[in-house]
Amino acid sequence: MIRERERHIVPPQVSPVRLSDYVVGIFEGIASKKGLKKAIKKGLVWVDDVVGTSGLYIRGGEVLVLCESEVVKPILELELTVFYEDEHLAVVGKPAGIVVSGNQFRTVVHALPFNLQKSTLVDALAQPKPVHRLDFPTSGLLLVGKTASSVVALNRLFGEKAIRKVYYAIAVGKMVEDTGEIAVAVDGKAALTRYEVVNRQISKQYEMLNLVRLFPVTGRRHQLRIHLAHMGNPILGDKVYGEEGKILQGKGLYLHAATLTFLHPYTQQTLMIEQDLPKKFKRIFA
Repeated sequence: MIRERERHIVPPQVSPVRLSDYVVGIFEGIASKKGLKKAIKKGLVWVDDVVGTSGLYIRGGEVLVLCESEVVKPILELELTVFYEDEHLAVVGKPAGIVVSGNQFRTVVHALPFNLQKSTLVDALAQPKPVHRLDFPTSGLLLVGKTASSVVALNRLFGEKAIRKVYYAIAVGKMVEDTGEIAVAVDGKAALTRYEVVNRQISKQYEMLNLVRLFPVTGRRHQLRIHLAHMGNPILGDKVYGEEGKILQGKGLYLHAATLTFLHPYTQQTLMIEQDLPKKFKRIFA
């Protein structure tokens, strides 16, 4: 797909000049003669709605257009719930069992253009970009930048720990304390999670199931899963960190990113976006 990048109207000329000589210095996007020759060869320089050639003579009054190739990204027609959207950013619900990004086709990234309106701002991204990740088996809220500048701004907020995330998990086994902190390094880096038990339920298979609200202070990979497993209370359905013989099969991981709270980097409005618990949680804790 070809789209217009720059446009130039040729003023009256004293004498005809070849296109390859005339366009040098005309377009801001390509300053060198070598670069312009390549653009002409690729058919990216048009003269009066016709693809220009190096030997074409410019005589005055022509409309020159420098185009650019627009790489067509694959679009996955997977419906995502959109919880918030404006020209700068969006918050969508990531289903469990789908990766945020990667080499495969079935990713949240490939589904975003199908679910979001393209921004009309000058630095709009053809492919909206998530600014954080959720594990493959984790469901919940995902923050997405729709422009190049918003991606930078949101990454800065994450770096400053100015985006507050709240997760819910169902943890296996008796938990001694109703509230507490877990400060155990992950991959050799300091990591901190605060938690509070919201509800408990006796279980024949697991002794006790706990509905736990989690507040990650740091954002290490698999942090919540590792921290709860370290306490002896792994997350229900965790095939990596769960206890052998006590791993629920076929229902996935009971971990959900439920709340995102942050100051909008452009409107300066405090946004608190919430997503309800998945049905599988409610089947255990009504």
